[in-house]
Amino acid sequence: MVDYYYSYNKYLQNKFGKRVHKIGLEGGFGCPNIDGRLSRKGCIFCNNKSFSRYSKFSGISLDDQITQTMEYAGSRFKAKKFIAYFQSFSSTYGDIDFLKKQYDVIKKYDDIVGISISTRPDCIDAEKIALIESFTSDYEVYIEYGLQTVNDKTLVNINRNHGFSDFQKAVELTMGRNINIGVHVILGLPGETKSDMLRTAAIISEMPLWGIKFHCLHVVKDTIMEEMYNQKKVRVLSANEYIDLSVSFIECIPKEWVILRLFSEEAKGLLLSPIWASNKYILLKMVDGEFKRRNTFQGSLYEGTCIKNQ
Repeated sequence: MVDYYYSYNKYLQNKFGKRVHKIGLEGGFGCPNIDGRLSRKGCIFCNNKSFSRYSKFSGISLDDQITQTMEYAGSRFKAKKFIAYFQSFSSTYGDIDFLKKQYDVIKKYDDIVGISISTRPDCIDAEKIALIESFTSDYEVYIEYGLQTVNDKTLVNINRNHGFSDFQKAVELTMGRNINIGVHVILGLPGETKSDMLRTAAIISEMPLWGIKFHCLHVVKDTIMEEMYNQKKVRVLSANEYIDLSVSFIECIPKEWVILRLFSEEAKGLLLSPIWASNKYILLKMVDGEFKRRNTFQGSLYEGTCIKNQ
């Protein structure tokens, strides 16, 4: 089978030589975009219950989340080792003592080989980076920054309440510390054209990143986007449009970047549109088919058409 892009599964297999499973965790963190520090509305697309298994529950300890998921993944997927993924909300948002207490839970488990922290780029500072760096002597360490787009106008429109410059500063603060830096990008944001999205690809491809996670713009219940969608103020991409955009984006980024995820998955009962997004395995086949049709691969246009057109 041809590998058209460098998948996270492939990376983990190369790194550890065995099945490694990522454990999505709810660490009790908040977000400045919903607690009033920046806003109480949040990003127009965001409902944490839609993507985190434990965010819709309260009172489940980190230990229980870890042991339950390790048992399940070990039985279902034959996973041998695990990455602790602090996924919900902004997982560096809190005082340093609280962050350390939450992160340190992983030290109880010999089969956890890595820690991944997902956060906003405006929720990091030198002290927090030093804490995260302290885990690099014993663990594979990742930090995933939610950028979504380099277009500041779009970031305002989606009520993100940070700018591209915040992402640049976060990357500069993180680089050179043996921390793998990932970025989250959303394709199909309101008002963005294909050219806008490929501009994001061209700009971030020149940054010292390690991996990228793609999201298709989804409409989920209990979000501002739900209201906009019902009022026909926003449209979502078709499956073919998303396949075209994701493959075009991947052509523009370095071949050594890890594709952490191609499709975001939403909790059952919360996804309103696009319904096609729930067919993950069919979509993965469609992506491979599009790479094959174009006779292309990850990084084929890096430093080529994508860069020159910006």
